[in-house]
Amino acid sequence: MATTYDATNKKSGTFKKVLGWIIVVLLLCAGGYVYYRYYFVFGEGVKSGYLNYAVKKGNVFKTYEGKLIQEGFGSSKVGTGISSNEFEFSIVSDSIFNVLEVNSGKYFDLHYKEYHGILPWRGNTRYVVDKVVNMK
Repeated sequence: MATTYDATNKKSGTFKKVLGWIIVVLLLCAGGYVYYRYYFVFGEGVKSGYLNYAVKKGNVFKTYEGKLIQEGFGSSKVGTGISSNEFEFSIVSDSIFNVLEVNSGKYFDLHYKEYHGILPWRGNTRYVVDKVVNMK
């Protein structure tokens, strides 16, 4: 008995394979973008200054936020004159927040990580403090 060749079945199988690969590539690209935007550490370093405040706030996600006032003068916007340098940051853990909360007004050296994007459960800023290096 001779078998017949079905061209429409062959085209349908090829189309499904190509569509499957396109979906896989799009998912990988989307996953790479999300990783780069929200989880890739763009920069890290240490900022020093006097702790202005450390608070827990948020409507849905309660996050820890803080602000350092850095020594020296700078201009945050062109044409606005001289203003103090401020570093606003989010805090990654309860233990770091507790140290900052009870020592407001002291001089700190804080290690931070900078991300490209903000996640609501990580904080309100792109800068996330993960370690207290020094406190005076």
